[in-house]
Amino acid sequence: MTTEPIIRIAAKGDGVTTSGRFAWGAAPGDLLREDGSLEWGPHHVTPPCRHFGQCGGCQLQQLDDQSLGEFVAARVSNASTSQELGAERIAEPHLSPLHSRRRASLKAVSSSGRVVLGYNEARSNRVVELAECPVLRPELAALLGPLRKLLVALGQGQAAPKGRGKAKGKHAMPRMAADVELTLTDQGVDLGIKGLSAEGLALTEALLAFAGAHGLARITVDGGYGPDVVWEPEPVTVTLSGVAVPFPPGSFLQATDDGETALVAAAREWLAGAASVADLFAGLGTFAFALAGPQCKVLAVEAARDTSAACALAAGRAQVPVHALHRDLFRNPLLPEELNRFAAVLLDPPRAGAREQVERIAQSDVPRVVYISCNPSSWARDAAMLIEAGYRLADLRPVGQFRWSTHVELASLFVR
Repeated sequence: MTTEPIIRIAAKGDGVTTSGRFAWGAAPGDLLREDGSLEWGPHHVTPPCRHFGQCGGCQLQQLDDQSLGEFVAARVSNASTSQELGAERIAEPHLSPLHSRRRASLKAVSSSGRVVLGYNEARSNRVVELAECPVLRPELAALLGPLRKLLVALGQGQAAPKGRGKAKGKHAMPRMAADVELTLTDQGVDLGIKGLSAEGLALTEALLAFAGAHGLARITVDGGYGPDVVWEPEPVTVTLSGVAVPFPPGSFLQATDDGETALVAAAREWLAGAASVADLFAGLGTFAFALAGPQCKVLAVEAARDTSAACALAAGRAQVPVHALHRDLFRNPLLPEELNRFAAVLLDPPRAGAREQVERIAQSDVPRVVYISCNPSSWARDAAMLIEAGYRLADLRPVGQFRWSTHVELASLFVR
């Protein structure tokens, strides 16, 4: 039986041979047989999670750290090459360790009194019942079992769908589906449940008992009209570069402390000495508070009103030179004449990129631009506009904080 070597991992995680055949679950150096089976090579390791192959959360657990790092680096360098950006330096990739994810978005579905809580299957809407998750912080993983029992109680308390009647049996409940958000904050785990309601004394007591038993920082329940806070004994915060920032329910936070540290370190190094920085798509101020100080003032621009207000409140309390501005940069980007007031610009947009704002930056005279991205493809398209306008890509750093995922982040520096 003839074999072909796997020479690389494609963007969606499949191994690719020299002839262009694809193989799921392969690693570089594996041999792909004619029948589609694999002969493991030196970079293929035993996946550490029992759910690998079914759960869609991780696609690359079969890779050792060397080949995983090479995949992360290739995703970024290939994006740069595709737009002929001419990166002058591409750093070694940074990989976040196991058990470091401090936030998770889970699905919960139920029928016949049983709740399944976990991630979607690969290429499917079915939910994998999660018994373990080696990427999660232990504080989050420890809640998986107890949380199922809580969701059973909440599900049993929901009204049956119209026209279907109530299911029979003591423990039966209507079919339900919910989104569960877990985030590790300064005060502990912040739990958000969306798609269920908590009406009635019994359900409220169940939530309060759960929060007390597990030392939660907050519980919010959203039955379709926005999150209602059920439990929050003290205001929930996240600490960003030494500043305690209020954390509105559902706010964005970098997936790991480790990944955040790597991205912030790049921004600090590249923007050292800048007297003023415009931080665009600033969120809670992850980069704004890292850059602000006696020698640097930061304008933090964010479209989400509650997030911008949290940043402003934290800056005022800490007496940090960060001015928070509520502004939708997709509909109302900063104009070149506004940008020219700053020594540097930092932007960290959503996955779709920031075409409208980057067009204005390209028209400005800003000498330094730091672009943080969670999507190498949209970043490369935006970056091409900066290169055409006269910037050069001086530095590029791949960051794999979503360990074993095809989701890759990066930090980049553009200089006029």
